[in-house]
Amino acid sequence: MKKDKQGCDLKTCLLCRLSLKEWTPAIKEHRRNFILNKGQTLFNEGDKVTGIYFIYEGRMKVHKHWGPEKELIVRFARQGDIVGHRGVGGNDQVYPVSATALEPVKVCFIEMEFFQSSLKVNQSLLYELMLFYAQELQESEKNMRNLAHMSVKERIACALLFLKDKFGFNKEGFIDLSLSKQDLASYTGTTYETAFRMLNELIEARMIAVSGKNIAILHEAKLQQLCRQSGITP
Repeated sequence: MKKDKQGCDLKTCLLCRLSLKEWTPAIKEHRRNFILNKGQTLFNEGDKVTGIYFIYEGRMKVHKHWGPEKELIVRFARQGDIVGHRGVGGNDQVYPVSATALEPVKVCFIEMEFFQSSLKVNQSLLYELMLFYAQELQESEKNMRNLAHMSVKERIACALLFLKDKFGFNKEGFIDLSLSKQDLASYTGTTYETAFRMLNELIEARMIAVSGKNIAILHEAKLQQLCRQSGITP
């Protein structure tokens, strides 16, 4: 990870968008900007918490250990998103997850002391962060429920629909997130081999098309039906 001398635009991230204009000079003074290469880790599970990060450009995966030599991807983050917030407020003050760049990424780092001061000064930021934490909790509970009650094919269908909603489509018509089959398996709580087999079944059913790490949705209604097949609302 190297320093980004150019810095961010002081407009894109949650902190900048929701803070008072009078607080912008303080943010500019305390921010530190970094560049990560694809595959580079921003922080590791168990690292001591020093602050939080906001993504200025690029996408990342947030993941944690799940059994021996396995990982579970808990969320994907994009431009404007916050990462490292799961380490805020814990008694041990360590990150409970890791964050890894899926492509070249630019981030803005804010030390914890200044971030806490920002929350005290900027009520809109505090309120939005509270809603964000509530949504994160709901998503985590839903994902654990899906792992327990949905088949792998149903989980993959739901995951593809979620990624479509979050990232949209690129100009070629694929979901605008290049995703390896291993990462898809880690996101849906299964093995590479099972994810590969389920993807092939969805391809044969003409619900999706796959080109390398790119996935296109051909029949969204059928994916939605499959996602609801277990009787659980996605």
